[in-house]
Parts: sequence; C-alpha cells; structure tokens
Amino acid sequence: MAVSSGEGKATPDRRMASQRAGEQGLLFDTAVSAPPEDVGYRGPTACSAAGITYRQLDYWARTALVEPSVRAAHGSGSQRLYSFRDILVLKVVKRLLDTGVSLQQIRTAVTHLRDRGVNDLAQITLMSDGVSVYECTSADEVVDLLQGGQGVFGIALGRVWQEVEGSLAELPGERAAVDVDDDDGHPHDELAHRRRRRTG
Repeated sequence: MAVSSGEGKATPDRRMASQRAGEQGLLFDTAVSAPPEDVGYRGPTACSAAGITYRQLDYWARTALVEPSVRAAHGSGSQRLYSFRDILVLKVVKRLLDTGVSLQQIRTAVTHLRDRGVNDLAQITLMSDGVSVYECTSADEVVDLLQGGQGVFGIALGRVWQEVEGSLAELPGERAAVDVDDDDGHPHDELAHRRRRRTG
C-alpha cells in the first residue's frame, strides 16, 4: 500500500503525469470538516450516500469488509448504525469494485484505511492499476505512479469525503446513544434501556 516518492525532476514525462493528475482531480487538497462522532446512519441511508445496494451493504457487513462502527445489529428488530467514516469507506469500496479491483485487494486497502486517523483519510489518494492498490499521501507519489504507468486510475479521498458530506446533509441521521432517562427516546430503544438497567 505504501508508495515511496522519487526526487522528481521536471522531465516532460513528469510534467505530463502531473497535468494528468490535476485533470483527474487526484491532487485534491482541501480542508474538510470533522464528521460528527455521535451520529449514526441506518442501512438505507448509508446505501443511498455510498451509492450501493442493501444487499451489498449486508454482505459486506456479514463478511466483515465494512462493519457498522456506531452500532452493530443484534437480533431481529435492531438497526445497524454506520458512522460517516464507514460510509466514506463503503463509497471507496464501491469505486474500487467498479474499476475491477479484486475483493482481496480491496479488503487489504480497507484494513489499511481503518488504521488511519479520520483527518488523515482526507489527505490520501488511492491509486490502482486494476490489480494492486497504492496509497499516496503527496502529489509527488501520485505523479510517480502515473509516470511509471502503475496509476491507471485514482480516488482522492478528500473529494469522496465532500461527496459523502453533501449526500448526508440531505439524509436523516440519529444519535448513537439515547440517555436512559431520556423520555423522548425512540420506541425501539426500550429493550436497550431495560438491558442497561439490569446491568447497571
């Protein structure tokens, strides 16, 4: 996943690779706002924001590719809640799949992304030649891959971040936890309230 960048002289090939990267939006570098940590999104909302089907979402959760980090489903009637970061990763997985990257390579990439801090994610560009996935954290690394022919396509996570943010602004989210004393809690949280009272 890691890529080492060369010193990079401004050769014609390198200038062309740099121009290509700019045209594809791979050198995307902008400040992003921190996602809300206490808000989760239900499956249908996650699907809509990530552009995937519910079947894909369910399969990826069951095979531990992308699991809901806010709240997992326990038994019938309970709702999975996905975080902003989960949805960002779901959208990246969809893009990698659409370009023909194998599920095994995607799994490796997702594991790697999971270890990164939220703010780090926005500064990463994933590059792929359709077989391997490379992580680039600087413009030089992106250009090196394009120049070497390894970067057939790329995904700037900062750009995906803004797309997900825009989608979620129009969709409903919910608080990750409801206070035990909160009488305005949703009816489906009643079982969780009882469980907490028993264990508390």
